[in-house]
Amino acid sequence: MKSLRNSVQLIGRLGKDPEVRSFNNSKKASFSIATTDTYKNQNGEKIEDTQWHNIVIWGKLAGVAEKYLKRGQEIAIEGKLVHRVYESNGEKKYITEINVNDLVMLGGK
Repeated sequence: MKSLRNSVQLIGRLGKDPEVRSFNNSKKASFSIATTDTYKNQNGEKIEDTQWHNIVIWGKLAGVAEKYLKRGQEIAIEGKLVHRVYESNGEKKYITEINVNDLVMLGGK
């Protein structure tokens, strides 16, 4: 059985075209996807709750993302959750990302 530790699976739509950077012999693609849940509140009104997720893809799969993924496209991803800290203008910044292991393109806009 595949390890379930730190495993994330999402289906969502790209918020922008992937931003791709090249390093020595590797590529990194980063973008965000939106996932939306719909429910009814106490008054019976339909509520949409959209969450944005930072996505990072490395290596050959980043090349696939660069070539085929576009803003608005629906995808399914599987990866792991990563928290990191960096400094900007002397201030600590915290970010949560999903490092993708697998990607499936589901359809158009």
